[in-house]
Amino acid sequence: MVHQRVHFTTQGEAPLVLVCLAAYNGMQYLPEQVATILGQEGVRVTLLISVDVSTDDTLAWCQALAARDDRVQVLPYGTRFGGAAPNFFHLVRASRSLPFDYLSLADQDDHWLPDKLARAVGEMQARGSDGYSCDVVAFWPDGREATLVKSGPQRPWDHFFEAAGPGCTYVLSRRLAESLADFLRDRAADVAGVTLHDWLIYAFARSQGFVWTIDPRPGMRYRQHAINQVGANVGWAAMQRRVRLMRSGWWLGQVDLIARLMDTSDAHTLRSLLGAGRSGAWRLALRAGRCRRRPRDRAVMAAFLVLAALFGLPVAEGTT
Repeated sequence: MVHQRVHFTTQGEAPLVLVCLAAYNGMQYLPEQVATILGQEGVRVTLLISVDVSTDDTLAWCQALAARDDRVQVLPYGTRFGGAAPNFFHLVRASRSLPFDYLSLADQDDHWLPDKLARAVGEMQARGSDGYSCDVVAFWPDGREATLVKSGPQRPWDHFFEAAGPGCTYVLSRRLAESLADFLRDRAADVAGVTLHDWLIYAFARSQGFVWTIDPRPGMRYRQHAINQVGANVGWAAMQRRVRLMRSGWWLGQVDLIARLMDTSDAHTLRSLLGAGRSGAWRLALRAGRCRRRPRDRAVMAAFLVLAALFGLPVAEGTT
């Protein structure tokens, strides 16, 4: 089922974008990030912040900001989320009763270009899409920069295997955001097992027939530092880290969980392959072209699955 976009902005007004920011011990970079959010051009911005239990001044700073800027709201404090995903899911559920035309996700430590949101909304309107993400420019403390390309052509099953780019680039239409919020509420117990919110959101959107655009133009600078929860997949060390996750069973476990949550015919086919041992690994390796957007990622996936078929499919964490 393909959903049609619904507009909520009064004619002549700039679109209203609700930015959902998940914060935790964020004072080193949070003020800079928030300044780039509130300084967005061509849209009206409201900022909804959820602060995980922190040991620095993040909560006090956010509350002071909300007291002097009526565009900012801080959700009630005290829940220990323990990671970005449950905090973002909490924000999306909380957005259900708030006014907005589009919903955007934000990390606490990046730098948004001034037209990030306006460009996203323009692309969504031009392409008739309800979900949007884009490439980013990663940058490191030592001055290095690298463009992270996530905008390869979408594949039939890529949403089961990867996100649509960093979640901090995501913009959702109101219709998609409301549908997602209801799903997160109704499936809260199962969703709690999902590690990466951006992966789940993309999988939900694609599985429900929403159109998603991945923009090749970077809309933000994506800060890399020692405490990134995921970070940029750049270089040999990053590749080794991701291969270890694959070998541990975490990756296929998350694929299986997300497929189970989506409950589509493609998801059922995929789960049957994941549950078929070595023969399933062979057959899934032959379908790697359906599963990842980048040729390199398809090759790595196929090679991993061939090895799994030869030496025994690793146990996938959480697979049922």
